[in-house]
Amino acid sequence: MRQAEISRNTLETRITVRLNLDGSGQCRLLTGVPFLEHMLDQIARHGLLDLEIEAKGDLQVDDHHTVEDIGITLGQALAKTWGERKGLMRYGLAYVPLDEALSRVALDLSGRPGLFMNVEFSRDTIGLFDVELVREFFQGLVNHAGITLHIDNLKGENAHHQAETIFKAFGRALRMAVTPDARMAGLVPSTKGIL
Repeated sequence: MRQAEISRNTLETRITVRLNLDGSGQCRLLTGVPFLEHMLDQIARHGLLDLEIEAKGDLQVDDHHTVEDIGITLGQALAKTWGERKGLMRYGLAYVPLDEALSRVALDLSGRPGLFMNVEFSRDTIGLFDVELVREFFQGLVNHAGITLHIDNLKGENAHHQAETIFKAFGRALRMAVTPDARMAGLVPSTKGIL
C-alpha cells in the first residue's frame, strides 16, 4: 500500500497528514479553513485517494500559514508515497468544467518543482477565503512533492467554480500520474533512469 503519515510542527502551525494513494476518495479534515477543506475534498474524491488532515494554525492572524503549511505537508506525504516513482505513468492531464468555468491541469512527477499558474479569479475572496492562498497552497505542495504543475483556468465568471475546477482537475491529473503502468514495472519512467 502506498501510504504516508507526515507531521509538521512550527511556531505557526501544527499539521498531520495521513495519505493513502490507493484509496477510495475518503476524506477527514479538521483545518479551521472551511473553503480549503471543500477543495481538499475535491482532490481526494477525484484523485481516489484517502486523505486525513488535522491542522491547528494561527488563524487569528489569517489563513496564510495554515494553508501554505498544509500544502507543504501534503507535498511531503505525496513524495513519500511514490518514492522513486518506478512503474508510474508519471504524467497526468485533466480538463474539468463546472457550469461556466473550465480548468486544465497538467503535471509531471519529474522531481523538479515548478508551478506555472495562469488564473485570474473573478473576485478576491470566496466567502472569507483569500483566493491568493490557492497559489500558496500549490506552491508549497509542488516544492515538497517535487512535481511540475501547470494550472490554467481557461474560463470562468464565478470564483468558487474557478477554484473548484482547479482542485478537481488536480485530483484527476494526479490520479492519472500515479497510476501503475504494468509495462513500466520496476522502471523509472525517464531516459535518464532517475527522476
